[in-house]
Amino acid sequence: MIDYLKILTVFFLLSINLVSASPNIEARTAILVDYQSDKILYELEADHSIHPASMTKIMTTIVVFDLLSKNKISLDDKVTISEKAWRMSQAGYSSMFIMVNDEISIENLLRGIIVASGNDACVAIAEGIAGTEENFVSMMNEKAQEIGMGSTNFANTSGINNPDNYSTVRDIALMSKYLIKNYPNYYEYFKETEFTWERTGGNPITQGNRNTLLYKNIGVDGIKTGHLVVEQYSLASSIKKKTRRLIAVGSGFKTSALRAQQSRKLLSWGLSNTETFEISKKNETNFSINTWLGKNQTIFGQTKEDAYITIDKKDLRNFNTFIEYTGPVKAPIAKGQEIASIKVYIKEDLLKTIPVYATKKVNKINFLLSLLTSFNYMIWGDA
Repeated sequence: MIDYLKILTVFFLLSINLVSASPNIEARTAILVDYQSDKILYELEADHSIHPASMTKIMTTIVVFDLLSKNKISLDDKVTISEKAWRMSQAGYSSMFIMVNDEISIENLLRGIIVASGNDACVAIAEGIAGTEENFVSMMNEKAQEIGMGSTNFANTSGINNPDNYSTVRDIALMSKYLIKNYPNYYEYFKETEFTWERTGGNPITQGNRNTLLYKNIGVDGIKTGHLVVEQYSLASSIKKKTRRLIAVGSGFKTSALRAQQSRKLLSWGLSNTETFEISKKNETNFSINTWLGKNQTIFGQTKEDAYITIDKKDLRNFNTFIEYTGPVKAPIAKGQEIASIKVYIKEDLLKTIPVYATKKVNKINFLLSLLTSFNYMIWGDA
């Protein structure tokens, strides 16, 4: 027989005006993704090819963070500044304002990239780590393929004009999640609102973060702006409210003010109109499953991945989650054996199925006891 156990029911009385239609976002392309569930809440031409401009620097920092996390480099390591890197600060691009032969720590270069959006710092850190910017770009593209960014190619570390530097907002969102998930400590740099560089041959220079949403006290803690004449303005942003996080990426905003306004509008719409629930934590949440002819009458099952579901608030009253299995599950049961599944429904519509696996081995009881148990079941209908 199939056993059902209702593990979560959510019932909300919502006003008829609570849920609004999809937002009208003034951009060429945009996407909004729930960080936990990966559900796409909104998309506008999300696979349209773009020049990612300074959003490229997200991948530049990911490569550095990866090396830091593997202890192949340290934040205190020093890089000697080349003439090529210095010239980037003389060409009218956004810069950290480094000087030839300066010896600058990896940490200061990272802050110069993330906060000041310094193109000179990008070249410097690439040369310091990989010898040449070209070698470093190869590392960026390898990481992009590893992440699954199938519509992306990087041609430089900064995002300056190059027809071979392209991506999509969908890929940028995927990269942004990878950054936040895998390097949470280093991600803290992205919420810094200013960076002061004690430059050589001049007074210290303080630059503010171009992501103006960081100054609004609304929960935004990153990520990266971009601007190219051909692409107009772009922004990858992320907001965290309590345990929930959303990631928005947009490109083709006509002005920097519109970039911030429309990105905030998109993030706010997502928080106001959808909700995310934790169904199970990987190797942590226990589900009790009945067994048959086993030395244990019950066994705990767990999921192998974190499981979240995101739904529209208008559907909350019809949201139900059950654990389903054909059982009791007959022993012997191997550790790691799939023994049940979690089913998530909106009314009768199945949204998601999540496998549940045995947390330990369950041996079968001896032959005589199994005969007695089977006999009792036949007589009394009670295992």
